[in-house]
Amino acid sequence: MNEKLKNNDLTEFVNQKYKYGFSTNIESDKIQKGLNEEIIYLITKKKNEPELLLKFRLRAYKKWKKMKHPEWSDLQFPEINFQDIVYYSAPKQEKQLKSLDEANPELLKTFEKLGIPLTEQKRLANVAVDAVFDSTSIGTTYKQELSSLKIIFTSISEAAWEYPELIKTHLGRAVPIGDNYYSTLNSAVFTDGSFCYVPKNTICPFELSTYFRINEPKSGQFERTLIITKENSYLSYLEGCTAPQYDDNQLHAAVVELITYDNAEIKYSTVQNWFIGDDYSMGGVMNFVTKRGLCLGHNSKISWTQVETGSGITWKYPSCFLVGSESQGEFYSVAFTREYQQTDTGSKMLHVGKNSRSRIISKGICAGKSKNIYRGSVKVTRKAQGARNYSQCDSLLIGNSAISNTIPYISVRNPITKIEHEASVGSVAEDQIFYCLQRGIPHEEALTMLISGFCQEVFNKLPLEFSVEADYLLRLKLEGTIG
Repeated sequence: MNEKLKNNDLTEFVNQKYKYGFSTNIESDKIQKGLNEEIIYLITKKKNEPELLLKFRLRAYKKWKKMKHPEWSDLQFPEINFQDIVYYSAPKQEKQLKSLDEANPELLKTFEKLGIPLTEQKRLANVAVDAVFDSTSIGTTYKQELSSLKIIFTSISEAAWEYPELIKTHLGRAVPIGDNYYSTLNSAVFTDGSFCYVPKNTICPFELSTYFRINEPKSGQFERTLIITKENSYLSYLEGCTAPQYDDNQLHAAVVELITYDNAEIKYSTVQNWFIGDDYSMGGVMNFVTKRGLCLGHNSKISWTQVETGSGITWKYPSCFLVGSESQGEFYSVAFTREYQQTDTGSKMLHVGKNSRSRIISKGICAGKSKNIYRGSVKVTRKAQGARNYSQCDSLLIGNSAISNTIPYISVRNPITKIEHEASVGSVAEDQIFYCLQRGIPHEEALTMLISGFCQEVFNKLPLEFSVEADYLLRLKLEGTIG
């Protein structure tokens, strides 16, 4: 293969234009830029929240003002002016909606264009969706069907009124107020997100899903997700996200809290496809997210599965605190970076319970001039006798300008523990490409096949319909640019 042609192909391989960069022309109800106590009170008023959330917000804001922006990350991005952000923006509506079918037609068209139909006639079968647009939840599908099983699936704003004791008991339990800089900011200004509660001895018959869409320029999205599964219960949950293509950066700082009790399980899957910025690193979503699962009960289990293909900056470490005996934590991830993207991601596993088990599988693909950092932490406490962990981090480089770094951290405080860790960095194998070419498979298709195979171990952990979607999304990012 001609060396110059090969390098050009690999460099141009992932320059696919962003498919979801359109914006929705809709009148918004938004507040002025900036952050202070008055803004906190105004958000509470706009959302018509109970006092318990106002107190939560004010405590967080007081802590955040005393905190400094962390400097330990290896990411390079412009300093964020938190006074130049709109912290609340929502589509204007004149009346309380009785159903999603009454929502603004432009909103419904937007989500249908994104592949998330919300109207009664077109709803996704066996998938209940909470659609979040900027700072507010548009509505939730299959709400009545779920309530007949005593499963609660609603916006966190509504849950604060309807289920105050559940909110008071669990909000901030997995991610306490003051946990880190961006989670504390979220605790002060979060505007919506999903709340889900699965009662004892219940297997949720639906896939539950939240789809986040940022629309307003110069605004931030600060959703909060709280999911609880009680004893002997199970839930599979998916989140997706996109944003318009703007020249200015948008801030996304979310918090996800998962809590499981005895013999309960949560499977949480993410397909992230924010705007990454243009060819000159202008614009793009800055994605700073805190996700943590708390396995409180015996034999409880939390699985994180994520496919990261978007945002200019990503900073995220889905974690499991394995408190219960024989509890399990899993993390499966594909992080695909191209052009000028930067990601600093990974996972944290904290073993407290006896015979607790964790597994980390991370796949990184770096192309263009992007940077992909895996940062993993496995901690085993003195009490966690018999704990086991297996971590595997594999990186694939496309071209000569991409950077991939692996930074593992392992701390073991007792001798009755089994820890396994392996990592690899490589490039697309020339002999495999040659093999495909000799059998009439075009170069681009061959590269796509190899990369898809590299990710398949993670894709297999997604719910079936979303595994197909993730594979398609990856192929879409790769296709159409090789001459």
